[in-house]
Amino acid sequence: MISCKLATSLIIASLAFGGCAAFVDQRAHKRESQAEMDYPPTGQFVTVQGARIHVDVQGSGPDLVLIHGASGNSRDFTFDLVERLKSDFRVISFDRPGMGWSQGLPGTDLSPLAQADVLIAAAGQLGATRPIVLGHSYGGAVAMAWALRANPAALIIVSGATMPFPGDLALWYKVTASTLGGAGIVPLITAFAPESQVETALSNIFTPQSAPKGYADYIGAGLTLRRDSLRVNGRQVDNLKPHLLLMAPDYPRLSLPVEIIHGTADTTVPIDIHAIPLSKRLPNARLTVLDGVGHMPHHSNPDEIIAAIKRAASPRSSP
Repeated sequence: MISCKLATSLIIASLAFGGCAAFVDQRAHKRESQAEMDYPPTGQFVTVQGARIHVDVQGSGPDLVLIHGASGNSRDFTFDLVERLKSDFRVISFDRPGMGWSQGLPGTDLSPLAQADVLIAAAGQLGATRPIVLGHSYGGAVAMAWALRANPAALIIVSGATMPFPGDLALWYKVTASTLGGAGIVPLITAFAPESQVETALSNIFTPQSAPKGYADYIGAGLTLRRDSLRVNGRQVDNLKPHLLLMAPDYPRLSLPVEIIHGTADTTVPIDIHAIPLSKRLPNARLTVLDGVGHMPHHSNPDEIIAAIKRAASPRSSP
C-alpha cells in the first residue's frame, strides 16, 4: 500500500531517527492502539493450534467462504458484498492468518498452503466442511491451495494471483519482509505514514474505477499499517512466487467447478499472466472477462461476482 517514493523517504528518515527509537516506538504504538480502537473485530474467533482466527459469519444457506487479498482483511467483503449474499448463503469471511484480527501460525507468513490448512480447520469448527470458496487477489492463491488440500464444493477466483509470474515483485515487499527493513523501516511507516498515502494507495488499487463512497473509512487501513501486519504481509507476498511454482503443476487434477472473474484493466494482477493461463489448466473452469475493469470487481461489478457464485452453487454442465 506504500509507494516506492514514500519508501525511499522513510529509508532516509530511518537514518535521521536512528537515535530516536523510543520516540518512534511510542508514536507507532499510539497509532496501532487507535487503529484497533477504531476498527474492532466485526465477528467472532475460533482457535486453531492455539492461535485465534477472526471470522465474520452472516446469513444462512450453503456455506460460502471469502478470503481477502494482500494488505487487507475481512472488512473488504463486509463493506458491501456480504450484505448482498447473506440472504442466499451462510457467508464466512476470514481474516487470513497474521492479518486483520487473526493471529499467525508457523509457516502461514510464507505459504498459502499453510494458510489454507489453518482456514480449513477454522471452517470445520464452524461446520463448513465443504464450502464454496472465493479468493480475491492473494486470496486466490489461498483458495487454490484450499482446493489442493481439501475438497470444496467449488471455487470462485476473483482477480486471483494464482499462476507463476515473470520477474520479481516490487522491492517494497523485500524491504518489509527483511529483518533489517522490518526492524528499521516498518516502525517508521506505522508511526509516520500520512493519510494521503493511504488514499493514494486505494486509488491505485481501484483504478480505473474508484473506491465506493465510505470504503476508505470502513476498511481499516490502520490495521494493515500495524508493525506486525506490515511484516507479515511483506513476507506473504515476497514468498508467493515459489509457492505458486510448487502449486501450479497440480492444478489440472482439480475437477471441481471453478469460476474465474478478472478485469482486462487489472494492472495489479494482470489477466494474461494469471486468469487466462489458469482457465486453460482447469478442466471445469469458466472464465468471465470484464472489459475495462481493474483489480476490485467485487466492488465495481458485484452483480458479476454474485452471478458466478450462484452458478458455482448450482449443478451445471461443463462450460
